[in-house]
Amino acid sequence: MQEVAGGNASASRMVADLYLDRSYRLALRILGDKSLAEDMAQEAFIKLWKQAPKWQAKAQIKTWLHRVTHNLCVDYLRAQKRYSDEEVPDMEDPKPDVLQMKAQQQLGDKVNEALQKLPVRQRIAISLVHYEECGNIEAAATMKISVDALESLLARGRRKLKELLVPARRLMEGEEK
Repeated sequence: MQEVAGGNASASRMVADLYLDRSYRLALRILGDKSLAEDMAQEAFIKLWKQAPKWQAKAQIKTWLHRVTHNLCVDYLRAQKRYSDEEVPDMEDPKPDVLQMKAQQQLGDKVNEALQKLPVRQRIAISLVHYEECGNIEAAATMKISVDALESLLARGRRKLKELLVPARRLMEGEEK
């Protein structure tokens, strides 16, 4: 970050290469809109560049960016009155055939659709833990909640996802028979 603060273009590119896609994916899962997700990821990086001269290595860059991206998305959802404090299977063959790839894509689409139907805080918790591969402690810190609260959000979110995906599961099982 000292190199970034000093205007080193190579260091800035390296930070962007390492973290911009993660920030975008998190924003996309929270917001469900590609264009908004791009805007939020870019805004998070603008904040990172502005913070660079004052950067203190108290947190990892990834954790800091997750937090900033999370906050930007939640602030946006609050402004839109869409936020409230309430409430993939393993592949056997590394090279699936076309039908298997299509089925996987459809399943992924169904999971993403179901994910968008979850309450925002559950969606954020599941996205951080299952998609961004954050540990529970890091995810809880990102969301500024306790680990117990995160685990509660995860449990409720997983239950709701399972419920929402029952029709897709039946359809997939029917296709296999």
